[in-house]
Amino acid sequence: MAPTITASIINSNNLIPLTNKLRKPIVEKMRRERINSSIEKLKSLLGGEFLKQQPDSRQEKADILEMTLCFLRQQQQPHKRLS
Repeated sequence: MAPTITASIINSNNLIPLTNKLRKPIVEKMRRERINSSIEKLKSLLGGEFLKQQPDSRQEKADILEMTLCFLRQQQQPHKRLS
């Protein structure tokens, strides 16, 4: 029997840290999944741009974000001249 473990789970002071300790990895995993999903969506939206700059190579997440920024800046430039 493990009365110490049972006592720490029942004790209200230890219940919160245990819950946070268990919850943190789940929340972090969900956050990483959201980031990765968004990066993949960017990559698919700007697929042609990626092929122009780096054909036949695997893009890292940082490369995808940098290319997205570059593309968005290029898209903004004509609008600035018209204003």
